[in-house]
Amino acid sequence: MDFIGLLPDFGNLLYTVAAFVLALAVIVTVHEFGHYFIGRISGIRAEVFSFGFGPRLAWFEDRHGTRWQISAIPLGGYVKFLGDANAASASADAKVMAHLTADERRMTMHGAPVWARAATVAAGPVFNFILSIAIFAGMFLWTGTPTDQPTVGTLAALPAGSGEIKPGDRIVAIAGFETPDYTALAAVVDQVPGAAQLDYLVERGGAQMLISGPALFPARLAGIGAGSAAADAGLQPGDVVLRADGTDLVRFGDLQQAVTQADGAEIALSVWRPGPQAGAQGAETLAVTLTPRRTDLPLREGGFESRLLIGASGDFFFTPATRPTGMFEAAQGAVSETWFIAKSSLSGMWHMVTGAISSCNLRGPIGIAEVSAQAAATSAQSFIWFIAVLSTAVGLLNLFPIPVLDGGHLVFHAWEAATGKPPAQRVLNVLITLGLVLVLSLMVFGLSNDIFCP
Repeated sequence: MDFIGLLPDFGNLLYTVAAFVLALAVIVTVHEFGHYFIGRISGIRAEVFSFGFGPRLAWFEDRHGTRWQISAIPLGGYVKFLGDANAASASADAKVMAHLTADERRMTMHGAPVWARAATVAAGPVFNFILSIAIFAGMFLWTGTPTDQPTVGTLAALPAGSGEIKPGDRIVAIAGFETPDYTALAAVVDQVPGAAQLDYLVERGGAQMLISGPALFPARLAGIGAGSAAADAGLQPGDVVLRADGTDLVRFGDLQQAVTQADGAEIALSVWRPGPQAGAQGAETLAVTLTPRRTDLPLREGGFESRLLIGASGDFFFTPATRPTGMFEAAQGAVSETWFIAKSSLSGMWHMVTGAISSCNLRGPIGIAEVSAQAAATSAQSFIWFIAVLSTAVGLLNLFPIPVLDGGHLVFHAWEAATGKPPAQRVLNVLITLGLVLVLSLMVFGLSNDIFCP
């Protein structure tokens, strides 16, 4: 066996595993901290807060009697409350509970009032949503918001350069079409001719001048979707597609048209990749072959659109100048983004169940690990954004009314609040077993999709 030849693949595997473990550790730790924090202020005492599973590697005990520990298997973590038979808090340890005083029983998940138990259970998913909102808001604050009038911030690297356009130019009109705001600028993309150079009326230093510039929306890949055909083919953000199946491309729309015309067949691309300094010096031209994949895209207004895509997005030839984003503006955008992800996830599940979209959209641990690695390889910002998206998905999944998940426990607590007594232990055991079978079945189904779906 050629062990030396396996080293690159082994390195990629380690990178994939490391990215997945890091993302999972952050999300699960925040989830479990939500249980711990709300449990503590609700009067429920945590005995153990573990980062990871398995044998303890290091630990200390705080003044509240909670043992904080780092365990050997870094796949998430757990909180174990006083009186729990295990970390799932599904049942009580009868021997421990028998020796507790009334006040001590109040500090357990099985002796506390229903409201305290329900709040503690719900806190895990809620903290996942809070994590997502905090990350999105932080991103919006960090990147800023484009100014109201289209103004050039930084220029993208293009094979023929950016003409006479300079950072700071305010774009007043393009090829005779006025561009007072970004809505008008986006509309111009489909109105201007597909020429390599266009006439730009810009305001510079208080004066207006007519200069030449590149295609507004060039065939440049601004973003690469994790797990997409473009990512698998090795394409990178910043790559410029010069030709598709021998046809010269100018605009990103030309690339989209080439993908549509291929109708799922393999496409040969000629790609220009900028040099290390994001310019022509050291640039290289690559030959890339890929096959578009049918992808179900969630729509902002709801539902899905199925299209053949390579998984790359385009943008203007410049990054817009920005202004500072206000705190309320960032929070509002973050809540909207989190809601869109949750709504799209629910809509996607419903469409898969009804057969409206492919069940291959449901991925398992391998698929999620690959996406996390590709996001990390793209940039730190992409990886952090991916963590926020995955945190929303984890929070939403845990709210499903399935026994063994937090949503199932909330259903049990609602039953107890309505009837005055918890479900019989025998019934609980049966429901929890069924819930575990369902969850494991979904995991196996997702894993099979990772292996067999394109």
